[in-house]
Amino acid sequence: MTAGATPARNVRGHQQSHWHDRIGHLLLLLMCIGLAVFLLMPVLMILMHSVLDAQGRYVGLRQFAEYMSTPALRQSIGNTLFIATSVTLLVIPAAFTFAYALTRSMMPLKRVFRTISLIPILAPSLLAAISFIQWFGTQGVLKGLLGGASIYGPIGIIISECYGVFPHALMIIITALTLADGRLYEVADSLGTGTIRKFWTITLPGAKYGLISAALVVFTFTVNDFGVPKVIGGEFNVLAIDVYQQVIGQQNFNKGAVVSLLLLLPALMAFVIDFTIRRKLQSQLSARAVPYVPKKNRVFDALMFVYCAIICGLMLAVLGMAVYTSLIKLWPYNLTLSLDHYYFGLVEGEMLESYLNSLKLALYVVVFGTTLIFSTAYLVEKTRGMNGVRPVIRMLALLPMGVPGLVLGLGYIMFFNDPANPLSFLYRSMLILVLSTIVHYFTSSYLTAVTALKAIDNEFEAVSASLKVPFYKTFVRVTVPVCLPAVLDIGRYLFINAMTTISTVVFLYSPDTTLASVAILNLEAEGKIGPATAMATLIVLTSILVCGLYALVTRVLLKKAQRWRSAT
Repeated sequence: MTAGATPARNVRGHQQSHWHDRIGHLLLLLMCIGLAVFLLMPVLMILMHSVLDAQGRYVGLRQFAEYMSTPALRQSIGNTLFIATSVTLLVIPAAFTFAYALTRSMMPLKRVFRTISLIPILAPSLLAAISFIQWFGTQGVLKGLLGGASIYGPIGIIISECYGVFPHALMIIITALTLADGRLYEVADSLGTGTIRKFWTITLPGAKYGLISAALVVFTFTVNDFGVPKVIGGEFNVLAIDVYQQVIGQQNFNKGAVVSLLLLLPALMAFVIDFTIRRKLQSQLSARAVPYVPKKNRVFDALMFVYCAIICGLMLAVLGMAVYTSLIKLWPYNLTLSLDHYYFGLVEGEMLESYLNSLKLALYVVVFGTTLIFSTAYLVEKTRGMNGVRPVIRMLALLPMGVPGLVLGLGYIMFFNDPANPLSFLYRSMLILVLSTIVHYFTSSYLTAVTALKAIDNEFEAVSASLKVPFYKTFVRVTVPVCLPAVLDIGRYLFINAMTTISTVVFLYSPDTTLASVAILNLEAEGKIGPATAMATLIVLTSILVCGLYALVTRVLLKKAQRWRSAT
């Protein structure tokens, strides 16, 4: 062991002294500075503006007191908590039952159901709100089902949010149920334990961390969402709408900063709880666990099939109504099929430029975001030296998960719109949209990259250092090909989110950089439902096409870059 340890120390010493490792140290420092400038500084600007008045004078907590003393504004806090709690209580049982059907039954069409359940991720949240207006609005097909109640308000917000956050909860719960140890069920069967008792004593305890994590994600997403309340909320105000009205409507950035901090609190609390839960979840895993294999049960399988079919039918109905609305001339007076909304609304109405801007944004985010995020993860996890900087980068990389998009966007206005800031030239440019989107979705992509990199033995870097091979050559020739599935996953994730995002960019776009999601918001506000649904449909079709291309490209590239897997 002693003989083996000496070369390792020599390798590390050599690695730190070699010239190309200085390049790695410089890149690490630049990554740290970049995250501090484009993430930490905007958030700090919000903190600073919350204690200043419009003239820049320090007023302490006076603006918080003024906000809380206004009944209408104070009511927004209660409304936000009510909506988020209601959505969480509805979505978690529904998603758990769906996930239970996929993992614990032998019903047919599992892959089809799981694919359909992910449709809401491919569309902007505005699509669901518009579709539910068409179904249950004043001229909706099924308005009678509401018993005279209005879809504009808490009812519309809740059902639209349920549609949007369902797949996020589902993916987490499926993961939790998939990690169940099949040996526990085998022992329970051998002891004659009933199905219900196994559910309460094995299934639920094993999935509790996943359920709590899913609940926190659903709660946070609902609190932070801006698009749905804006479209279907009516006079029912929530915190996200307050931020928008203070900034866009009243140009009161200081009061907007106050509301942003209130919006930031539940997100940060959920992030801390979720982070703690994930650490505990990792410690629960056993290396000797075996996967659970469900057994055929006709009655149970039939019930689960019917349930999943109903959920997927409802999801397709929401998407179908939006597509149908985009293909008719005028709802509900002229139902003749036509492409007028795509041509006159988008082409002649110059809305097509917004769609093309979204495509540009998505492509830029994929190219630069994937490169930046994966490179950052590699430098942090696989290079040596600059040990004081690594923990800082890890902390900054996790911070975006707890910062709502509206908060980040408002921070960008305050920081980059300051004439004294040498980076003020970025404001209202496409580049600032790219940077804000990358930062907003940095954490999930970074964690994906780190997970893939930790699966690679550090021997690769040690051998490269001993052979005086620069780390960047090892990165290109070894690390990227081995981690190619994760790299492609990050690219797909960034593309879809860049196409559908609205909260982060709603404060940052200019007339020349209007995005498709923002155009949908503006078209709906003008009462142009047809063109709005046409734009939403284009986004969904684009996302589906990209996912199809992703599957094809993945298949081809993995055959070339990862032949070693099949050989092994």
